[in-house]
Amino acid sequence: MTSTEESHLFTTKAVGKGTGLGLAIARQIVEETHGGKLSFNSVLGNGTEFIIEIPV
Repeated sequence: MTSTEESHLFTTKAVGKGTGLGLAIARQIVEETHGGKLSFNSVLGNGTEFIIEIPV
């Protein structure tokens, strides 16, 4: 990703200060609104990859 693409991922909130609803809202939009699928692959110490599948 370029820095422009990543800019929406930046937050000024301190760790533990968010509402924790981001993934729940994302799942609802992807799955219920668009009939898609939200999944992820996570490797400890390496990061997490989120996969968003939306039917055309």
